[in-house]
Order: sequence, then structure tokens, then C-alpha cells
Amino acid sequence: MEIVIGVDPGTARTGYGVLALEEGRVQALDFGCITTTPQQTREARLRTLYDSFSKVLRRTQPQHVVVEQLFFNRNVTTAMAVGEARGVILLAVAEQGARLAEYNAVQVKEALTGYGSASKDQVRQMVMMQLGLEKPPRPDDVSDALAIALCYLFRRDMDA
Repeated sequence: MEIVIGVDPGTARTGYGVLALEEGRVQALDFGCITTTPQQTREARLRTLYDSFSKVLRRTQPQHVVVEQLFFNRNVTTAMAVGEARGVILLAVAEQGARLAEYNAVQVKEALTGYGSASKDQVRQMVMMQLGLEKPPRPDDVSDALAIALCYLFRRDMDA
């Protein structure tokens, strides 16, 4: 069995989705959202993210972790915060020893829907269909994380 974790990083919310691939079948093993509060200092938020994601890694023992690439945002403060969250996630992955892959939002949308400008709702619907989920994963960060993991599974042979 191969375990893949998709991650949609952020300081306030980091979505993750753990998928298992066995004999050509994909199933969602676990998914959720790591949250921090604005009342926490920046350092405390990053520590919470690191500690919580490290626990997910230890619990699930993935071979691959797939993280959404940072896109350049007009809001520099937001881009910096996401970059800091990505850094903490990458550190946890390096310590765990899993292999890292990265995809941008357009690549994820294309892999799941065939259209790089697909809406979040279209991506969410494809995630639900591919994983046989009855309810949409919430918040959007979780759905995005599952989509990133699925993107890896769909594209990995092409990208090798």
C-alpha cells in the first residue's frame, strides 16, 4: 500500500488529505484541517502547525507528501505567511523522510477536471467522485489538499 498526503498550506488553516493507493484503488484514509488563531503569535502559530502536521506524518507514515506551490499574490503579507507555513511543512516532511512533490493550482485543476481554470466547486465535485465521498470535505483547504494528493497520483507517471 502506498500512502500519499496532500497539503494546502496556510498559517490560519492548513488542509491535509491522506490517500492510500492499493491494487489500483484509491481511498481516503484521513483528512482534516490544522487551525491556528489570530490571538496566537506568529511563532506560536507556526509551532502549532509544525507539531500538528508532524503528528499526522508519524501516524500515517506516507511515502509521498504533495504540497501546493506558492503563487505570487498581490498581498505580500499573505504570500509571506503562506511561505512561512510551507517552510514549516517542508521541514516536517524532511524530518520524516517522505518524498516531496509540488504542484500549482492550475496543474491540480487540469489533472482533476481537464480544465486549468476550473472553479473550486468543480474541483470539489471531482474529489468527491474520485474518493466516493458522500459529503464535501470542509473547509475548502481540506478539499484542496485531497485534490493535490489526487493530482500527484494522476500525474506521477507522466512527471517521472
